[in-house]
Amino acid sequence: MPILFKSTKMLEAQIDEFLDAVSQGALVFKHGIKNYLDNQKPNFEDNITTIRDLEKKADTLRRRIESHLYSQSLIPEHRGDVLGLLENMDNVIDIAKGSLNYFSVETPDIHMDLIKDFVELSDKAALAAESIVLAARAFFRDVNAVKDHLHKVYFYEKEADKIADRLKRHIFKLKMDLSNKMHLTHFVQHVDFLADRAEEVADRLSIYTIKRSV
Repeated sequence: MPILFKSTKMLEAQIDEFLDAVSQGALVFKHGIKNYLDNQKPNFEDNITTIRDLEKKADTLRRRIESHLYSQSLIPEHRGDVLGLLENMDNVIDIAKGSLNYFSVETPDIHMDLIKDFVELSDKAALAAESIVLAARAFFRDVNAVKDHLHKVYFYEKEADKIADRLKRHIFKLKMDLSNKMHLTHFVQHVDFLADRAEEVADRLSIYTIKRSV
């Protein structure tokens, strides 16, 4: 991260570790959804434990980074954008954890005809989250490369929206009580929300990048 943090390797390492936690959280989210749908309960519970630990780690690292930025009076002209980016990236792993937790608490009964699309939706949502992590890394290392990753975030978010819409339409064609249909669409929205959040971070990061470039 030669541009923003020439003076401290420790801060550079902390930001890398923070982004690693967010990226790993996206992967655990994807595996967790699949394990739930495959009725692999022990593996799913392991995923829940892992993502909780990763979310706590990300929170701790974010606070350390914020403290370091203020105590060392680093990059005052960009500090607000960096803090905003870290907070929004932290929200990404919060949502991934929250989604798995909803599955754990409410234990929805996913109709077998929906499983393939649920897996695909979680995959695209995770890819959007992973792509925003890559874009954030580029923001610190090579600001000119940020856009190479942002367009992927938007692509995966749109793909996730298409699958989510298809799932909802499929759900309402199934023969089941309306309450069950509403419950299932609630979980479609929770999985899709990860991609939506990645897109929101991408919008903010695009602005931060323009500010860095002028």
